[in-house]
Amino acid sequence: MDFDYTPKVKEFQQRLLAFFDANIYPNEQRFDQEVEANRRAGSAWIPTQVIEELKPKARAAGLWNLFLPRSKRAPEGLSNLEYAPLCEIMGRVWWAPEVFNCSAPDTGNMETLERYGSEAQKDAWLEPLLRGEMRSAFLMTEPAVASSDATNIQCRIERDGDDCVINGTKWWSSGAGDPRCKLYIVMGKTDLDAPRHRQQSMILVPADAPGVTVKRFLPVFGYDDAPHGHMEIELKNVRVPAGNILLGEGRGFEIAQGRLGPGRIHHCMRSIGAAERALEYMVKRSLNRVAFGRTLSEQGVWRERIAESRIMIEQARLLTLKAAHMMDTVGNKVAQGEIAMIKVVAPNVSTKVIDWAIQMHGGAGVSDDFPLALMYAQQRTLRFADGPDEVHRNSIAKLEIARHATVRSN
Repeated sequence: MDFDYTPKVKEFQQRLLAFFDANIYPNEQRFDQEVEANRRAGSAWIPTQVIEELKPKARAAGLWNLFLPRSKRAPEGLSNLEYAPLCEIMGRVWWAPEVFNCSAPDTGNMETLERYGSEAQKDAWLEPLLRGEMRSAFLMTEPAVASSDATNIQCRIERDGDDCVINGTKWWSSGAGDPRCKLYIVMGKTDLDAPRHRQQSMILVPADAPGVTVKRFLPVFGYDDAPHGHMEIELKNVRVPAGNILLGEGRGFEIAQGRLGPGRIHHCMRSIGAAERALEYMVKRSLNRVAFGRTLSEQGVWRERIAESRIMIEQARLLTLKAAHMMDTVGNKVAQGEIAMIKVVAPNVSTKVIDWAIQMHGGAGVSDDFPLALMYAQQRTLRFADGPDEVHRNSIAKLEIARHATVRSN
């Protein structure tokens, strides 16, 4: 496998880095100030002007919808391997991916609609998402059950003539706090008597459908991630056309597995970008802080942590590239082991590197003077978002055991 970036990708990298230098980094403080001003005015759940101003610039620069491969509706989309180093750059600033229409959960939802939606569903929902005119949320996790096992979900989707009626409560519905969020992709049970993995379906629900109630926002280590937000949502007798079901009844678990593959690796790509930025903060701090008569960069413990950070980041990046390469060449199903491995590795690496960077900064590291505390909160959640470490490790172990069992039986 040759992971050397192609001239095309290198050119994209340079354009994206230049865009960050000119437009993203200079506006980090402005973004925070806008959100805080909106919060003081009564609601943090208002789109920021800075992102809306930067979107047309990103589109004009050809840095738009880069995540979606093999789609006639998004010809600018790159392969997973090509997108990986670009997504990594976007991960350096948590709100930056939206500027390029490459932010979660919209990317996963757009890929879901592209792969599993009808042409009518794509016209109605995928097209405005690709244009950046609206946002979306993915409603799978529930508060009453262990949602790490997706077959546990209790939300009901019941047929009533030409409609479906939905009842249930979802939470950690990321992006549902944004008033531009117009679509929910909801996973629920349609047939309790079907085989375990054929009981679930996915259905498209307009966010303003009668019976939908956003009950509360859920902070992450005290951060509300406004205006994006992570919400608890009640669906009470929500009625939508049966034609809103994706792919067909009983296909929900299958769709979930297909959706989460790209979503997981995108998170990992961004995690590497976050780790890289944390390492930069760590090194810069070590060069200008003196303790016990020497700069921190001259002290053995910090040299070891800086070195270990570089080693871990490089390892995580290579495994991410391998998984991306396999997704492109042999498909997500064959690459499931590599996707599971990188989903364990990348958030653990980023969390450790950010933790060391916080330690390097002392009290400043847990303040809002640096982005490290927010970065840590976001990266720590990725150890269970899109499946907890334990579930992915179990999947990896099952694949390994099966491989050796096959060899032994021969």
